[in-house]
Amino acid sequence: MARIKLGDRTAFEQFYRATAAHLLGVILRIEPDRARAEDVLQEVYVNVWRAAESYDASLSQPMTWLTRIARNRAIDELRRERGEPVTAQRADLTAGDEEAEDDGLDRMPSDAAGPLALLEEAFDRAAVTVCMGELAARSRQCLALAYYDGLSHGEIASHLNAPLGSVKSWIRRALGTLKNCLERVAPGLR
Repeated sequence: MARIKLGDRTAFEQFYRATAAHLLGVILRIEPDRARAEDVLQEVYVNVWRAAESYDASLSQPMTWLTRIARNRAIDELRRERGEPVTAQRADLTAGDEEAEDDGLDRMPSDAAGPLALLEEAFDRAAVTVCMGELAARSRQCLALAYYDGLSHGEIASHLNAPLGSVKSWIRRALGTLKNCLERVAPGLR
């Protein structure tokens, strides 16, 4: 990362080769359309190249930082897709044209969440954000590695250079803290 911050293209290429497959997997879990996922991946690396100086090694490991960027970008893309209106034009009805009488608008059910569901999602997201903010950075990092990256406790311990028992304790305490906080902040959270 230090070399990338200095604009070293070779270091960036090595970084890309070492991380792209993993990040594409993270993005595909959120955005299953491969073409869109690849576009998101490209945006992630463009942003990393432009904002490499914003990386702070004292806050997280490079892969955790990069995964967070990719996940957030994929979620933003998904939200952008949902926000685009779905439109269809009514067919020109001409006399004697049976296909023209088939109106495509009549067959278009909306898969979009309703206003109440969107409000509940926003409330739930805000509650989780508040509660995650109450966790220590180490606990947030462990949860991110476990639940966003799908790493086992042993892999997290290896990744963080920490004893396995400590990692298990951090995760267990973090989940307990989250549960208590969510019960306090959002008692109806599912």
